Amino acid sequence: MAKLGSNLKSKNRIGILGGSFDPAHKGHLAISKKAIKKFKLKKIIWAITAKNPFKKKSETSIPDRIKRCKKIIKSNNLIKVKFYEKIIKSNKTINLINYIKRNTTSEIFFLMGADSLINFHKWHKWNMIAEKCNLIVFDRHGYKKKSLNSISFKRLKGKKLKFIKFNKVKISSSQLRKI
Repeated sequence: MAKLGSNLKSKNRIGILGGSFDPAHKGHLAISKKAIKKFKLKKIIWAITAKNPFKKKSETSIPDRIKRCKKIIKSNNLIKVKFYEKIIKSNKTINLINYIKRNTTSEIFFLMGADSLINFHKWHKWNMIAEKCNLIVFDRHGYKKKSLNSISFKRLKGKKLKFIKFNKVKISSSQLRKI
């Protein structure tokens, strides 16, 4: 993989923000807007998963989560909400990346929060994900130190991973579900 961000003039650059989006919130929108601007992305796909393998099953239906995502993004035409699991028959990120790569010539930027980076090395075929796309990790309140000391960060920093410091939005889906 070429050095991260070395081809900022590429016409086809897309971001993928995966997750259960249970519920979607302004933090998802904030990192999406930051990624679009910083990496000159043509669009971002919010790839909704039925169930995060590291979390308990969502009690909110996929259609309701899609509806909430669309409400959060409003008329932002650079963010698309998609549910690929029925098409690709998998909830594994590597299978989503492979599917998208087969159907586009775009350079892919996979976005995640610092909390996800901590256990990224436990994801199915995590090294292949890093080989096939640029990893953009956004700082999250309370997770910076742990994420910068993670196995994933130590192995991928530099060429394969970019850690983004930004004005953190102090909100999470977990917190919202408790309300």
